[in-house]
Amino acid sequence: MPVTKSAQKQVRVTERKRLRNKSITSLCKTNITKAEKLIFSGELKAAQEAVVVAITSLDKAAEKGVIHPNNAARRKSRLMNKLNEAQASTSD
Repeated sequence: MPVTKSAQKQVRVTERKRLRNKSITSLCKTNITKAEKLIFSGELKAAQEAVVVAITSLDKAAEKGVIHPNNAARRKSRLMNKLNEAQASTSD
C-alpha cells in the first residue's frame, strides 16, 4: 500500500484513468473484431464501412493517449491489409 499522501493520490488518479481507458480500448477491439468478421465473411461493402469506423476509433484512442500512436498505426495497417487481400481475391 502507498505510504505518502502523494502516492495515495496517484493510486486514485491511476484507477480513474484505467477505468476511462478501459472503455475506449474495449470499443477499439470490438470495432476491429466486427470489421474482421465482415471481411472474412465476404461482405466487402459493409466491411469497408466497418474498417473506417475501426480506424477512426483507433485514431481517437491514440490521440487521447490510451494507446501508443505506433500501436494504432500497426493495427490499422493489419486491418487494411486484410481488407485489401479480401478485395483482391474476389476481383480475380
